[in-house]
Amino acid sequence: MSVRVSRSMLPRLAILVVAALPLAACETISSINPFADKGAKSDIGEDQPADKLFNDGLARLQKDRYEDANKKFSELDKQYPYSGWSRRGLLLSTYSSYQGGDYSEAINSGKRYVQLYPATPDAAYAQYLVGMSYFNQIPDVTRDQERSAKALQAMDELLRRWPKSEYADDAKYRVAVARDQLAGKEMTVGRYYLQQRNYTGAINRFRDVLVKYQTTRHVEEALERLTEAYMALGIVDEAQTAAAVLGHNFPESKWYKDAYALLQSGGTEPRENKGSWISRAFRGAGSIVGL
Repeated sequence: MSVRVSRSMLPRLAILVVAALPLAACETISSINPFADKGAKSDIGEDQPADKLFNDGLARLQKDRYEDANKKFSELDKQYPYSGWSRRGLLLSTYSSYQGGDYSEAINSGKRYVQLYPATPDAAYAQYLVGMSYFNQIPDVTRDQERSAKALQAMDELLRRWPKSEYADDAKYRVAVARDQLAGKEMTVGRYYLQQRNYTGAINRFRDVLVKYQTTRHVEEALERLTEAYMALGIVDEAQTAAAVLGHNFPESKWYKDAYALLQSGGTEPRENKGSWISRAFRGAGSIVGL
């Protein structure tokens, strides 16, 4: 699938760096409790000054040495836990992992940041990086869509918890793409069942598209395929309803023309049964707006 590049990450990174400068000037070794728990053992030997670790990480980040930068930022969390250094290091570690394509690590550290610091201004950004890490791993519709579902869940959480964040608009776009991808998978399986004359299995898949993903671009075809499947089973009433709902919402659609022609060949025409599950699924929704 094609991935739209987000431009909202770079400004946030610049803000993080600028915000960290006063911290680098004042929160040095002398201001951190020397008796505090140092956390996990360092991966780079003896403890180093926090500002040195931070600046070394930034220098590597600016040179696109993301793995090396991540090691430095991770050290801040290990050597200076429960400090401002640790918090910023965790977020920049998430960003470094994301930029370096280590999405599993970015997801883990991003989730940890949100769990530890949910009330900070950068929590929405950490959640956004988690969602983008899943999003960038979305495969084509012929493969398992677990990552699509997780991308949808992560972006939905962002919109639920931080609806006015600067990432909300982009998150809405990602939600729409992920939903379309999940609907596309259902359509792929449904078409296969239809070809195999497993009409009940096909109907169940197309039903999921109508019920769960009604705002995606796949809903037109799903209604036409339902017309096909119900006609093949001899359930003419439901076939008529599927075609009628399709015609009401998408009168110019080529899928409606196909559904109408199929019904005519069977000596009937579209007619909506208000008691049908198809009619109920669309009742009150008005016209459907595609992706």
